Amino acid sequence: MATLTSRKSFLRWVLRHQHKLKQMVRTCHLKVKEVYGLDEYRNEEPESQETFKFSELTTKLADPDQLRLKPDVSELKFGQVFSDHMLKAFYHERLGGWQKPVIIPFENVSLHPAAKVLHYAIELFEGLKAYRGKDGRIRIFRPDLNMNRMNSSALSSGLPTFHGEELIKCINRLVQVDQEWVPHKEGASLYIRPTLIGIDGTLGVAKSESALLFTILCPVDSYFDGKEEGVSLLADPRFARAWPGGCGDRKMGSNYGPTIRVQTEAIKRGRQQVLWLYGPEEYLTEVGTMNIFAFYIDDKGDKVLATPPLNGLILPGVTRQSIIDLALEYKEFRVEEKLLTMKDIITLQRQNRILELFGSGTACIVSPISSIEYMDELIEIPTLQQKSPIFKRFRDELYAIQYGHKKHPWAMPIE
Repeated sequence: MATLTSRKSFLRWVLRHQHKLKQMVRTCHLKVKEVYGLDEYRNEEPESQETFKFSELTTKLADPDQLRLKPDVSELKFGQVFSDHMLKAFYHERLGGWQKPVIIPFENVSLHPAAKVLHYAIELFEGLKAYRGKDGRIRIFRPDLNMNRMNSSALSSGLPTFHGEELIKCINRLVQVDQEWVPHKEGASLYIRPTLIGIDGTLGVAKSESALLFTILCPVDSYFDGKEEGVSLLADPRFARAWPGGCGDRKMGSNYGPTIRVQTEAIKRGRQQVLWLYGPEEYLTEVGTMNIFAFYIDDKGDKVLATPPLNGLILPGVTRQSIIDLALEYKEFRVEEKLLTMKDIITLQRQNRILELFGSGTACIVSPISSIEYMDELIEIPTLQQKSPIFKRFRDELYAIQYGHKKHPWAMPIE
């Protein structure tokens, strides 16, 4: 009887306060829209949007008091100074998918404390650059490859995909808006960081029903400051960066955060980067956050340029693919995507058949390797001792393409 009375009392309370309850729901709905950028609520079934569209992009320019002071290029440190604007596009499954993209003044991102990106690392990112050429024109380098990789990472992360050409157009517009942030110095560039994160305000490891794609811009100076120096590596088979069936071939934060402790160990031992090995065979996979190449003489006396194949352990680097493409055009030596082991490198070095080792990536373009510490032994690599090193030839040609010295379809002008 007491329970029935309590229920009746509760129902009467609900009836008396239903207007306030509805208003609270409405207020919460408005707050959610404010934080997550939802369109006005629609009673009709929302139209499915499989991608955002450049044609729907709107731009809100920063007020004069929001503009940032641009530091001297020589004072730039990677990832510490950002431009005046950013690109944003929300995805909400219940609203039909992708919403209209916007360019707005640079701002902080507001997230629900239960957002999936914060708890389960549901996120991915890309890295590419805009270069100011000798002719004053701004170019970006092979952005289509970044878009393909970004969508592959999205599929692996339970995040929404999009049409890559639409994001390229939106990024081009963002660079146009902040074009004075592209350094007026050859060797320096504007780093572009597209990022996609899961923002569902619910706990539970599941596909994201809401996501935020944003792009920020960061001016950076040349990776090299004059004197050419080789990178020293620590190769420790106790540590692995990726494994078969994992996500080592995707550009996601979860691939990078766990490497910090091993990088710290390398620095303690006087080395600059980590050479990541895999399995009992000790296959070479990557060096730091770069792809790796070996240039050597095989047992028949032929020169070979080799890099590990894309077998699920290796990130499909844009610079990696560009080096392979250039090498195939040269037709001066054999080009192979093949598995290499530490035993192979040691044998080649002892027989004086290893010519060069170098890493490749967006940040450094091409970085020579001078030594590897392995099992308490220092293996010297004669990369910088070559009369005409191949790594420098690749780097010089990529620079020429990126800065407009050489006309090439890989360098897309931003009109």
